[in-house]
Amino acid sequence: MIPYSFLTHLECSKCGKRYEADVIQQTCHHCHTPLLARYDLEAMKGVITKEEWEKRPQNFWRYHELLPLRDPSFKVSMNEPMSPIVTLPRTAETIGMKQLLAKDEGVLPSGSFKARGASIGISRAKELGVTKLGIPTNGNAGAAWALYSARAGIEATVIMPKDAPLAPQKECVVAGANVYLIDGTIGDAGNIIHQKAREEGLYDVSTLLEPYRLEGKKTMGFEIAEQFGWSVPDVIVYPTGGGAGVIGIYKALTELQALGFIGPKLPRIAIVQAVGCAPLVKAFEEGKEDSIAWENPQTVAFGMRVPKALGDYMILDVIRKTGGTAITVTDEEIKAQRMAVVEQDGFHVCPEGAAGIAGVKKLVASGWIQQDETVLAMNTGSGLKYIDQIVGVPAFMPIPTFS
Repeated sequence: MIPYSFLTHLECSKCGKRYEADVIQQTCHHCHTPLLARYDLEAMKGVITKEEWEKRPQNFWRYHELLPLRDPSFKVSMNEPMSPIVTLPRTAETIGMKQLLAKDEGVLPSGSFKARGASIGISRAKELGVTKLGIPTNGNAGAAWALYSARAGIEATVIMPKDAPLAPQKECVVAGANVYLIDGTIGDAGNIIHQKAREEGLYDVSTLLEPYRLEGKKTMGFEIAEQFGWSVPDVIVYPTGGGAGVIGIYKALTELQALGFIGPKLPRIAIVQAVGCAPLVKAFEEGKEDSIAWENPQTVAFGMRVPKALGDYMILDVIRKTGGTAITVTDEEIKAQRMAVVEQDGFHVCPEGAAGIAGVKKLVASGWIQQDETVLAMNTGSGLKYIDQIVGVPAFMPIPTFS
């Protein structure tokens, strides 16, 4: 009988030490670094084909053999759709490209790509017997994990900066999570969650402090490969805070390569950070293997306001291995690009998505991206969640009444 998942074990991302997958794990006991889920790819060859995947319902659970859930009865899902790839022809023309594509994660439950990590992570947590969890967040991750926790019957505690966007704050509250607002950054929120995990027995699902949230982010890579006809674009541009999406996409593509589902070509992965919070860009430019925590992080793209990513060394490794790059954009560029994309192509991007497209514009101008290359910008959430940030809109004209 073919197993639902080909998961075999967990492995330290630094020292390679092997860990049992069917008990609750957090990070490597020796390195205190993230654990990665590993699968029996050799056993999958010839048993599962990409044609078999294509016949299944169009949601990210179609790739379940390369996801960590063993028993599908524990699946926590809202029938998440495969997120579409949208063409942005007028934006492309303005930037100086023949074509620009965006993968729209805003269609997912909770309105962002965070639904991927929440669905997979909470499904596996439920399978392992977790009854309560805690998460620090800049907004969208907390909203997603609160919603999926409610669906799973798991108690969720969410801690976020008090200046986080209002929409995800409300999402957490209406989902019944225990919500705490703090005067500080997501790093400060994480420290409180770590303490609560020790004192109250919460399962700490901070980014990369448990191994299965990343597996959800990985499904973006599977979808991209399938949507490109089991190939890849020339460039993927990713707005980056914690960076699990970057690591996940790369992990997915290398697993597909090992299975022979895609060829040897990988996309060049470019990350974009805000000028007011750019620890990864600084580390990349300085040739460092990891980053230094950013002091007083500030940006309108709240999901990118991460002083130091736990998986920084993996993100930097992905950039270098793929021949990618790392650049910054200003808040003014983010706001201007967000308005421009709506005006030119009718597409509401989130601030982080706008940062990515502003990054594409810079990379085209510098010559790093050629005008005829296939470029995919990741729009990580719905712009409609941030309508309150749009200011300076002219007053509406009086609407005539008819009797």
